[in-house]
Amino acid sequence: MRATLRWAHSDLRRHRGEALFLVLATAGIVASLLLAAALFGYATNPWQRVFTQAHGAHVTLHTTTAADAGKLAGLDGVKSVAGPYPTASLTLASRGGRASVELRSTPARPEVGRPLITSGHWLDPATPGGVVLESRLARALLAAPGDTLTVPGTARKLSVVGVADSAEPRYRPGERSGLVWALPAAVPAPDGQVVGLRLGDPGDSGYAVQRAVTELGAGAIGEVATWQQARAEAQGDNRLLGQVLGLFGLGALVAAGFAVHGAIATRIRGHLRDLSVLKAIGFTPGQVVRVFLVQHLVYALLGAVAAAALTEALGAAVPGRLGDAVGVWQGLPGHTAALFAVPAGAVLFIGATTGLAAWRAGRVPPVPVPRPAAPPAGRLTGLARWALGARVPPALVLGWHKAFGRRSRSPVAVGRLALPLLLIVVALSAWTTIERFHSSPERMGMPTALGVRADASLDEGGARALLERDPQVAAAYPGVEVAALVPGQTATIALRGLGTRAEPYPFSLAEGRAARAPGEAVAGQGLLDLLHVRVGDWVRMTVGDRPQILHIVGRSIEPENAGRVISTSLDTLRAGDPDLRPSRYQLRLEPGADPDTVAARLASAGRGHLDVHTVTNPADGLSPLRAVVLGLIVILALIGLIELLTAIGGTVREGERDLLALKAIGLSPRQITAVTVTATAATALVAVLLAMALGLPLAHWLIDAQGRSSGIGAGIAQGPSPLLLLLLGAAAVLGAAALAALPAARAARRRLADTLGAVA
Repeated sequence: MRATLRWAHSDLRRHRGEALFLVLATAGIVASLLLAAALFGYATNPWQRVFTQAHGAHVTLHTTTAADAGKLAGLDGVKSVAGPYPTASLTLASRGGRASVELRSTPARPEVGRPLITSGHWLDPATPGGVVLESRLARALLAAPGDTLTVPGTARKLSVVGVADSAEPRYRPGERSGLVWALPAAVPAPDGQVVGLRLGDPGDSGYAVQRAVTELGAGAIGEVATWQQARAEAQGDNRLLGQVLGLFGLGALVAAGFAVHGAIATRIRGHLRDLSVLKAIGFTPGQVVRVFLVQHLVYALLGAVAAAALTEALGAAVPGRLGDAVGVWQGLPGHTAALFAVPAGAVLFIGATTGLAAWRAGRVPPVPVPRPAAPPAGRLTGLARWALGARVPPALVLGWHKAFGRRSRSPVAVGRLALPLLLIVVALSAWTTIERFHSSPERMGMPTALGVRADASLDEGGARALLERDPQVAAAYPGVEVAALVPGQTATIALRGLGTRAEPYPFSLAEGRAARAPGEAVAGQGLLDLLHVRVGDWVRMTVGDRPQILHIVGRSIEPENAGRVISTSLDTLRAGDPDLRPSRYQLRLEPGADPDTVAARLASAGRGHLDVHTVTNPADGLSPLRAVVLGLIVILALIGLIELLTAIGGTVREGERDLLALKAIGLSPRQITAVTVTATAATALVAVLLAMALGLPLAHWLIDAQGRSSGIGAGIAQGPSPLLLLLLGAAAVLGAAALAALPAARAARRRLADTLGAVA
């Protein structure tokens, strides 16, 4: 045991940098995987907790006031019903903020879909004008219990008595109205009603919607929301962050495993005589294997324990969503198991790759096998001989030959170095895609910057004139959005009429063409997947009691409503309903205009008749991903550094037997150094080219696959700029050359006695 520890200590002293990098890389990998687990838990469990405690409805139906929604309680599979509750749509203002809301008449606290009070109290008949706000709506309005809300354009006021969490789909400015609970006296003129269904089989929600439509009639159904849609919406960007961290963490773990395997294999080839001596003095093969295995397991264990301790102690203190996720995750039942399982799995994986390489050390015979006299690289190729004849510097020719003359080892060395570089290219592509959402939103499904809703006092001409009067408004596109029942009547989608044939809306198209003729439309990926159709198909849907048949001629990038959107011109919808008037306007601003400034100016000019909001950019929720990507690049760079040190050490040791021959043909120490540096730089160059050739298509495929699964659709992936790729390649190649220069120079100036000993 004492001899084993002395050997391990001696090896550690000779490879301190490699050991440090391995510990840091392992710590970064384990931290990434733990944060991924925290984000997955944070994405699902808060909503699931609210849904369970609130006894949430599996299906929520918005109907007309004339519909007899009470009949739904008798449907097969319906266990209980909440409502029907009369509703009224209006706009509320507080502290300068405005929001479209659904005011829901609730005489008693519901048993199904029960709001969970987080501050204040439930509705009290002693306060007839009191309301309870859904928590996200309260944050948007900066409202708290005790505040007063106003209805713009009227003298009406409402008092906030409480804030509550709800499992229903949350408030999204410009997309979904906020939820407000009120007593019946506060809803004197309802324009609809809502009913919630609790099912015996939660997975039967689509069939339950179909039966409800059959019972009430398609004309009575406004909008349908299921618990699956609410859950997916609540998970939102947190799940995507968890997927990114998990994917890159696992990729980095595999790269680290290969790096450890390569380092040990290279070290074994350079210490065959030392291993033979250990065998000769009595070391068994198992003891030799344990020397390497225990040594690298200790490195991995140090990194894993450090990552777990830091994540547990400081993770919740990280500002932003990552800190919130860790704080919630620490209170979940599976937290302790994940805190031990993730580091243990990483250590075991590194141990397995270490064991595979160390097994070769155990097979080294006790009697050293003489090295072959001829270099295994073989003779110079015809191209190399031609290059020498063409007066190409010998150091370059021999360096390239040294790097790629050994056919069995060269591809392995290039592949191991290319793997972390490939993952860096994928990470940079993710970063560039997020940046493109901000720098070129018109190419990512957001050609307009502001959305406006006008009240009934403004007609279409007056509203457009008021909006286009602003000098920084380039165009105002009138539009309307209604809920439409899909074929089979199992769900609703968003049917939009935007722009006119004279002034078409500038959709961001990823496939097909724009809708120009009557009856033509473009659709989001989420809708195509929901209806199992593709560009070129005709689809039929139901709006109220009227059928609407549209020809899908293009696929648009739709960041809203999970891509379950079909869009046509306002003229097409007016052909079926001549009295249809715009309910919203999308504003395209002049280049350089600040959306917040223009929104404030328009709200002031509207004098309470306009509800102006900025268009939500889906990349805003992914801002933590930038820090995540940067951290992952650092981890991958450490792994790449380990690979470079391994390649340099192997090249220097294998070059010792060529040293006498190189000196004999007249090469100076500087030229011999250049041979090793060229070999290392050439290996890095080929690895960079391979990483870019494979990494860019892989990044596009992964990003577009995520776009398809989220409903936005493929076509959003953006690769890094050529300049950034050039800088990455130059940093890798020049860094490899710089790292190889010092050990190569030392080896080139070794004494002849040392060189003879190495060759022997």
